[in-house]
Amino acid sequence: MPLMRLDKFISGQMPEVSRNDAKELLKKGLVTVDGETVKRYDHKLDPEKSVVAVSGNVITYREHLYIMLNKPAGVVCAVRDRITPTVMELLPPELRRPGLFPAGRLDKDNVGFVLLTDDGELAHKMLSPVSHVPKRYFVRLEKSVTDDVRELFESGMTIDGDEKCLPAELEICNYDSNCEHNIECFVTLHEGKFPQIKRMFKAAGNSVTYLKRVQIGGVILGDSLGEGEARILEENEVKSLISY
Repeated sequence: MPLMRLDKFISGQMPEVSRNDAKELLKKGLVTVDGETVKRYDHKLDPEKSVVAVSGNVITYREHLYIMLNKPAGVVCAVRDRITPTVMELLPPELRRPGLFPAGRLDKDNVGFVLLTDDGELAHKMLSPVSHVPKRYFVRLEKSVTDDVRELFESGMTIDGDEKCLPAELEICNYDSNCEHNIECFVTLHEGKFPQIKRMFKAAGNSVTYLKRVQIGGVILGDSLGEGEARILEENEVKSLISY
């Protein structure tokens, strides 16, 4: 890996610290590299091998950042928007980094798992139609859903007259075996037509009242992350985004 300037390393790994802030930290003797105090901002280092600490706290180097965000309703999946709040604005300062973008999207009124990253290559692999990375959604409907609809989804239905969908899995939530009005289900897609699930249920004579993305690839959102909260994915989770 090519060598990197120390001030660039610090500002890149500590989003709340600007390049000028990094130079000030260096001037004050608050930065060490491999245990030695360094004050030159243009000091070159190997980011994968050097141990850099600021005020005694070691900085963990990450070439790319992968963030799971639990998107609330009313927020758009965009880097910036003049009118509506974006997913980027929900990130705490310590998770912000130049180049981050949402890999994929959820409608403004939908909620759940959105991946934010600065790794364009992984995002391309994840979103590419040939990859068929599964995405799982919890869906609440206006009317009950039946096995006929499940079979329709699994066969690869046609929407809006001539648009063919890949086969999708539909799991009906049968909370009560005697209940005939099951309005909740899980849907797993292997593609990303816009906005596909709503269009599929509309074609089946139903309408979506609530939609939450709960999984991408092998990574599950879970219950520990509240709406609007975010966390960095672990290395094994990053791998399972596209290897499942």
